[in-house]
Amino acid sequence: MASGGGAVREVGSRAELDAAVGGARAAAVHFWASWCEASKQMDEVFAHLAVDFPHALFLRVEAEEQPEISEAYGVTAVPYFVFCKEGKPVDTLEGANPASLANKVAKLAGPANVAQSAAPASLGVAAGPAVLEKVQEMARQNGSSDAESTLKKRLEQLVNSHPVILFMKGNPEEPRCGFSRRVVDILKQEGVEFGSFDILTDNEVREGLKKFSNWPTFPQLYCKGELLGGCDIVIAMHESGELKDVLREHNIPLRQQGSKIEEPVMSESANEQSPEAIGLTEAQKARLESLTNSNPVMIFIKGSPEEPKCGFSGKVVHILKQEKIPFSSFDILSDDEVRQGLKVLSNWPSYPQVYIKGELVGGSDIVMEMHKSGELKKVLTEKGIIRRESLEDRLEALISSSPVMLFMKGNPDNPRCGFSSKVVNALKGAGISFGSFDILSDEEVRQGLKTYSNWPTFPQLYYKSELMGGCDIVLELEKSGELKATLSE
Repeated sequence: MASGGGAVREVGSRAELDAAVGGARAAAVHFWASWCEASKQMDEVFAHLAVDFPHALFLRVEAEEQPEISEAYGVTAVPYFVFCKEGKPVDTLEGANPASLANKVAKLAGPANVAQSAAPASLGVAAGPAVLEKVQEMARQNGSSDAESTLKKRLEQLVNSHPVILFMKGNPEEPRCGFSRRVVDILKQEGVEFGSFDILTDNEVREGLKKFSNWPTFPQLYCKGELLGGCDIVIAMHESGELKDVLREHNIPLRQQGSKIEEPVMSESANEQSPEAIGLTEAQKARLESLTNSNPVMIFIKGSPEEPKCGFSGKVVHILKQEKIPFSSFDILSDDEVRQGLKVLSNWPSYPQVYIKGELVGGSDIVMEMHKSGELKKVLTEKGIIRRESLEDRLEALISSSPVMLFMKGNPDNPRCGFSSKVVNALKGAGISFGSFDILSDEEVRQGLKTYSNWPTFPQLYYKSELMGGCDIVLELEKSGELKATLSE
């Protein structure tokens, strides 16, 4: 059976493939996988090529579901193409390259039957209008995605290009707004070396950084890649001596700027860190200790967990939420007595500050290190704040995390096996919202769930914590029209 006017034939067995290829003068076989995004894109190009080359035979094999065929043709990765002439393989192509695919098909089947092809140089004279349109569409889509990815990488490089960097209007020698000028003056008074970027010279950076930092205005000051804040916050940190403390905590060298500038700030900072110099009244001490003990995990931050007012506070909030640790918070910007007094009580000069059962753990750097090493969860478990979780507890929590929960290979946007992809498509087709868990990312869950559910394979679909079954059952429900009703009872 030839492709005949643009159709691509699905192959279901080795015998069927051999018979089709043997009976065709020219044939192209596409090995693909439903979980691979590149395969999906190239499958569309393949279909358009069938339109442009109606006299060639176009065959399609799902590599994962036809292992015998894949092994026979040496397929180890998808997308993969085999080109046959007079029943014999003459060429192959691995990977997603529309131009190479079009050229190889043209070489195999002869030029497209088009009076004058508008093919770009990269396609030679291979492609007709159908595949050209698809290739150009893919280029536009990939260009948009690549542009966003490129901008994000550029912004990450910029905010990390100096230990301290200021995104401002103008430059330190010629600030172009009063707020930028004020921050520059403060940084110079603090004696800190800093880099700068003039956001007026690059609108892409100017608009992109607002989204990147979730901070709508300029200037923006970063320390070690983390946003400290804008003009108001920098002024407040400078006046309280906290800016110098933060810079020292992150090992930022400070230059001596002369006694007239340096001495008052040094004196204030030193006094803030010296209980003997300032001291706390019994009432102040009692209030601070009451606050630090008001919750098993207590964080003192700038802003609130919903709207942190500095990058370091935001980082600590994110970690605690990621670890699913219950905590309370106090906005030190709302109470200067607490803000200054806690530095004395804790002998810790900057914020955020994290306390566990009234004891200071540290600031953002320490919490980040504890999080990365797994020590944070260990300490919280030892302190009895979070209970030691058994595998069964964890599985039950995962299963109940969504009314409809799918344990699959990969994720809904990028399934890693054909069966998982089919279940995802069935659920999406029925308009069913569902949660998912990638069992390839956690071997403990993968093996444990087989025993817990007494179901040896994946995917596994749960509804209200009860196992519905695997791919076959879901597809049967879809075919009978009962899937949506079953998962909505």
